[in-house]
Amino acid sequence: MSLSQSPPIRYRIAAKHPAAHLFEVSVAVDNPAPDGQQFMMPVWIPGSYMIREFARNIVTIRAEAGGKPLGLKKIDKATWQCDPSVGPIALIYEVYAWDLSVRGAHLDETHGFFNGVSVFLTPIGHENAVCEIEILVPQGERYAEWRIATSLNQRPALARVSGQKASETSVDAGVSPASPISPKSFGHFTAASYDELIDHPVEMGTFTHATFDACGVTHHLAITGRHRADMPRLCADMKKICQAQIRLFEPANARAPMAEYWFLIMAVGDGHGWGGLEHRASTALMCNRDDLPFAGQPKVTDGYRRFLGLASHEYFHTWNVKRVKPEAFTDYDLSRENYTCQLWFFEGFTSYYDDLILARTGLIEPVAYLELIAENIGRVMSRAGRLKQSVAESSFDAWVKYYRQDENSPNAIVSYYQKGAMVALALDLTIRQHTLGKGSLDDVMRALWEAHGKTAIGVPEGGVQTIAESVSGMSLVKFFAQAIEGTADLEFAALFESVAIEFAWKFPVPSKGDHAPAVWLGAKIGSDTNGDAKLANVFDDGAAQLAGLSAGDVVIAVDGLRVTAATLEKKLRSHAPGAQLRLTAFRRDEMMTFDVTLQALPAQICALTMRDTPIDAKARRNAWLMG
Repeated sequence: MSLSQSPPIRYRIAAKHPAAHLFEVSVAVDNPAPDGQQFMMPVWIPGSYMIREFARNIVTIRAEAGGKPLGLKKIDKATWQCDPSVGPIALIYEVYAWDLSVRGAHLDETHGFFNGVSVFLTPIGHENAVCEIEILVPQGERYAEWRIATSLNQRPALARVSGQKASETSVDAGVSPASPISPKSFGHFTAASYDELIDHPVEMGTFTHATFDACGVTHHLAITGRHRADMPRLCADMKKICQAQIRLFEPANARAPMAEYWFLIMAVGDGHGWGGLEHRASTALMCNRDDLPFAGQPKVTDGYRRFLGLASHEYFHTWNVKRVKPEAFTDYDLSRENYTCQLWFFEGFTSYYDDLILARTGLIEPVAYLELIAENIGRVMSRAGRLKQSVAESSFDAWVKYYRQDENSPNAIVSYYQKGAMVALALDLTIRQHTLGKGSLDDVMRALWEAHGKTAIGVPEGGVQTIAESVSGMSLVKFFAQAIEGTADLEFAALFESVAIEFAWKFPVPSKGDHAPAVWLGAKIGSDTNGDAKLANVFDDGAAQLAGLSAGDVVIAVDGLRVTAATLEKKLRSHAPGAQLRLTAFRRDEMMTFDVTLQALPAQICALTMRDTPIDAKARRNAWLMG
């Protein structure tokens, strides 16, 4: 029997000690490698391109064979090897789970959450074996009402049937009668392989649960944490997003690529984390509880728009990255970095569509969407890193640069999310202009879905350009050379004009009672623990850098007068460009003086204004924003 046809790998996970944040996990292998079975813990999680060393959270570990101790040694930072054994073996280990994020594992007396990469060791050589997983209910009366939220496939015959009434944990938000309303129960689950096992995060606890139907597929919302969300409204809005994306990729039959979908949402307080991570039939989201809509809220607030954009982004990954993958990701190596130059497409184009879907569904007005585009353009164009690093280089170096930013990052790197979204916008408008509105980036995405998503053939380097040229009938060699491999700024004025939008730059609006903000220091001013003005970033060729100031310097006086983080910028704005000031600052514990010549504030805000003419351009704009 080959290892690829080996018996199922059996996992068991229990919330052993919630107050101590400990999961107990076991993994059993019936036919271990004869020379000693090896087990490996992934060092990163797909979708987040940074080495995270999940093995560091293993507290204790031991091996058994036939119920008796078996020799076990660690051979590198994330790999263990058992002594040879002719019969079944098992590893039993504890995992410390106190990472409140969408990437790892978190456990306390209020809930439990885990991604498979952070808790499940993989038996090397058995990665393609079927996995059977038993998730045990925590011991104790206080956990009697806990339930499971996951897209893992549950084995109904072995599931512990919930005795709780659906109305106690669930909200019926328009789900069809044949669809399940109750959350899943503790019990047995299955996955076709280790790769599938780690692609279904699990939430456990007394979360709020609701469902809605989108194109015939049941979608679940499971919200953990204290909140007052208007669940019917949330379901209705999320349904619009999901249906729009399903129909974008499958306009003929509106067929989703999954049997069910779960939004696992952790609602936390301000400052406790925010983000999302995509999976093949679910996503883990973390948001500020105040971002969720509450009953009677009349409009989409900035926070709620941000949440909807996050959910839209991760849901779009159901197609773009989970199924349409870069060639380098078709067979992950979870023991090391996996490199691709294409994250500008898989993350950047997804970032383009996330808010565009909100506009197309009417969740935000077109004017609001243009403001979001303008903000992104302004953000990218205000950083010198865009002139030094291409989005292809940014993608490749994500492991060591984008996910490990420091005080000099604005001067050295460009975001493949933000500039990637600008590239998508430019490509979309270019195709629409060239085809007189008969083609668009939507067609490119559908073609990629047909050629790579449905076939599971990875997208090779250069593959996006090939399909974009085929769909549009254009030569895009120059466009991709400049936008992807180059560092020159994208030209947007003519592209926006082709959809009846005026593109311009303007200065920030001054605060009430202040002088016009005509000058700047060329630095991002933060605050230290004492409220003093600490320079977080010093930008290339700005007044601060030219004077010798550095990130981390704490400015305490201007021309001998005391300033704080709250007063420094106001003090600077009382002068004109070209004014010479003496700044006193501490660098570490050394007091230093710097002679600064203030510069004129650059026009930092991009402004996009819709026009009514010409008619054909306006029609193309409406088609773009309405889908």
